[in-house]
Order: sequence, then structure tokens, then C-alpha cells
Amino acid sequence: MRPFSTQQPSETRRNFSVLAATFMAVLGLSGALSTSAMAQAWPNKPVRMIVPFPAGSTPDVIARLVADRLGTAWSQTVIVDNRPGAGGIPGMSALVRSANDGYTFGFIPAAVLTLTPELYKNPQFNPDTDIVPVAAIGTSPMMVVVNQNSDIKSMADLVKAAKAQPGKITFAAAQLNSVPHLTGEMLGKAMGAPMMTVPYTGSPQAITALLSNEAAVTIDGMAALMPNVKAGKFRALAVMSKERLPGFENVPVAADTVKGIESIGWFSIYAPAGTPAALVDQVNREVNKVVMRPELVARFAELGVYPKTGTPKQLSEFVAEQRTLWKKVVVDLMLQPQ
Repeated sequence: MRPFSTQQPSETRRNFSVLAATFMAVLGLSGALSTSAMAQAWPNKPVRMIVPFPAGSTPDVIARLVADRLGTAWSQTVIVDNRPGAGGIPGMSALVRSANDGYTFGFIPAAVLTLTPELYKNPQFNPDTDIVPVAAIGTSPMMVVVNQNSDIKSMADLVKAAKAQPGKITFAAAQLNSVPHLTGEMLGKAMGAPMMTVPYTGSPQAITALLSNEAAVTIDGMAALMPNVKAGKFRALAVMSKERLPGFENVPVAADTVKGIESIGWFSIYAPAGTPAALVDQVNREVNKVVMRPELVARFAELGVYPKTGTPKQLSEFVAEQRTLWKKVVVDLMLQPQ
């Protein structure tokens, strides 16, 4: 009887290794082609942008400006999905539970990534493992404003008034434990005279309080305050950036009067963990192009927002620095998670 094979064992092993290597190469090529095809086909349906703040808020306004232009670039509708409340937790919970197929992103402001994980016992998301950075959008330094009819004409006047009446100058805080709120607390500590914090449910309510003279001062991102500053209803005492800002050169820097005080808000886009890296890079490139379009740069300037671009890695590094900074603020103010 003839043997089934005349190959020696060593030859069989070699042939099997060649076949296995070929099979794995084919699989790899197939995967690469699939990823490439997916990237080329995307997006073939509407894309959702979750905003963890209410309609009409500053993050919502900025998100819609970006979403409209991305929709045009992608020839698809970009749906803005507002999920407000509790430090952004409802919105973030929706984001991390979403499919990581490139059709859901989160438009995330500074407080949600820096303060919510520190101030809530159960934030329901882990910024290190549940989401991935996609693209920066822009920064909006905090601004200190008073009613135009106020006797407080400058930061020096505010410091003087706060020291003369410790705990009496009312500060309208746009939402408890938000960046504007904690900036006000930091400012009071740096001035050596705390203000009386009155928390509101959001920027619109804090702004209304200042317009009606229910509060003496408020602090918020420039985007929220610009309409009333430009209308002459608010007097801008200072910006909390490192230096004077283009278009607002007449507004002093807060640190010129109160040493060491600085605070900026910012906006970013994140995706659920596991979103394909190729898609993340593609969206990053397209967002970078969109936010630097002259018409959007001009619109941002009207709102006191300054475009910020870069890679996902650079965004990750920036957010890590910001988280460290705000964690120190939480510790310094002795705030406890709720």
C-alpha cells in the first residue's frame, strides 16, 4: 500500500507554516481593506452630537455652529442631542453607552471632564477609559462683569468693595460647581475677601440676575457674556487669560490686579472608547479645518471663543493638564464629592 504522503515531517511543518502565514496575511489584508472601505463610506447616515448642556447654553451654541459646518462637509445631517443636568452626567452616560461606530460623538465643555469626576461620587463615566479624544474646538476665557450702572468700575474697585464688605458682594454663579462658580470662589480667596455666592441653574439665569441688579457681579465664559457686553448692559472688568485678547484689548487681565488668577473654559469633541482610530483621525482633520474657516473664526470672535486645533494626542495632554489644575482647585476649596 502506498503511503498517504511522501513528505517528510519537516517539510510538512514548513508547508503548514507557509499556509498559515499566507492565511494570516490574507486576513490582515481583508481587515485593512474593510477598515479602508468603512472610512471611505463613512458617514452614510446622520451623525449624532451629544451636548450635555441645555439648548441655548453656550456649549449648545458653539456645538451647533460646528455641527452645521461638519454636516455640510460630510453631506450628512449632524443632529445635536441635548442631554442636560447633573454636571453633564446624563449626556456622558448616553455617550459612553453609544455604539463606537463613528456615528455618535460628545461635544464636551471643560467642567464635565475636569470637575464632574472630582465632585460626584458616581459620575457614571471614567474619562480615562470610557471615551477617547477626537478634537479640540476652542477656548473661552472667563470674564468678570458687573452691571453697567454699578459703582464698581474696575477690578481694583471690586477688590476694595469685597474687602470693605466681606461676604456681602453678591456673586451670581452660573450653576453650582461649574467652572464659572469655582472661578468666583478662587477669585474671592485670591482677593482675600470672599463674595456671597448665589448659585443659579445656568448662565442665562445668572445673567438675568445681574441685569436686574439681583447680584453685583458674575463670572462666565466670554461667549455667554458677549451679547450684553457689546450691548452696553455689562461692564467687563477683566478677562482671566494670561494676556489681553484680540478684539478686547481694552479689557484688562485679572491677574494684573489679583495675582495668580487665571481661568479658561474650553470645548472639545470626544467619542465612545473603541471608536476606530482611522475614523477618529479623519474627524480630527475635518474638525481642524472647520474651526479655522474664516467665517467660523469670525463668528467665534464675536462670541469670545478662540479656535484651538491639534491632534487627539495633543487634546489628551491638554485635558490632563486641565484636570490636574482643577483637581488642585477642588482640594484648595475643600470641596467634597456629592
